[in-house]
Amino acid sequence: MKEEKIRKIVREGYAKVAKQEAPCCVEPASCGCSTLTTEEISKRIGYSEEDLSSVPEGANLGLGCGNPTALASLKEGETVLDLGSGAGFDCFLAANRVGKNGKVIGVDMTPEMIDKARRNAAKGKYFNVEFRLGEIENLPAADNSVDAIISNCVINLSPDKRRVFREAFRVLKPSGRMIISDIVLLKELPDEIKNSIEAYVGCVAGASKKDEYLGYIKQAGFQDVNVLSETSFPIELVTNDPTASKITRTLKISTEKLKDLSSSIVSIKVHGTKPKEEN
Repeated sequence: MKEEKIRKIVREGYAKVAKQEAPCCVEPASCGCSTLTTEEISKRIGYSEEDLSSVPEGANLGLGCGNPTALASLKEGETVLDLGSGAGFDCFLAANRVGKNGKVIGVDMTPEMIDKARRNAAKGKYFNVEFRLGEIENLPAADNSVDAIISNCVINLSPDKRRVFREAFRVLKPSGRMIISDIVLLKELPDEIKNSIEAYVGCVAGASKKDEYLGYIKQAGFQDVNVLSETSFPIELVTNDPTASKITRTLKISTEKLKDLSSSIVSIKVHGTKPKEEN
């Protein structure tokens, strides 16, 4: 699929999620959607009870695959940028950590998500959080302007991951850090899944192979690139996920084969740093 078509499909899919009262699910289903409750999904991928209760209602859509804020070691007064901020969940958690003297910027390409996030910020009185409409391949942020970048199961949706990491590198201050949770592949997916619209919006078809993904980060200039954790894609999420069900019906792929394919899909948490400037 061409890049602009992919962005259009993803934007439309997430616009539907933003407009719903309940977070999941739409057709095409979105990343992380399952018949499990939003709270159950969030606890499984690393969020605490305190995290879930500390943000405005409606901010957590259950669309992630990890908790990058838990690993970011955010400090009071820092500026944080969230790539693909959705309804603002991770931004609000980051805001609680950087305090009133810090700042959090959320970037999302879906206007409906930006509107929802801004309403959530107003509802929760988060005056240190700002949401900007934009693409993560063309970040609306200045060079060397943020201390930390976080992202949760979003970069896999980008048709140009190299550019995403170059942009992340550009906006980070020297010695700044990037901590992301994302979906990657251990082996190539069959062509019928790679070319499926439903699988793309469901975060599967757009995912890169693990080594390729880490290579993009290093090529952008990041140092000390480390995989902090790697988790197999849970079988129960595959069998319960409406995305998987639709792929099974549309492409006539058996549930058993889908379970087998899930062994090649993993969630990783990755850390990288921007080098210090030379004196």
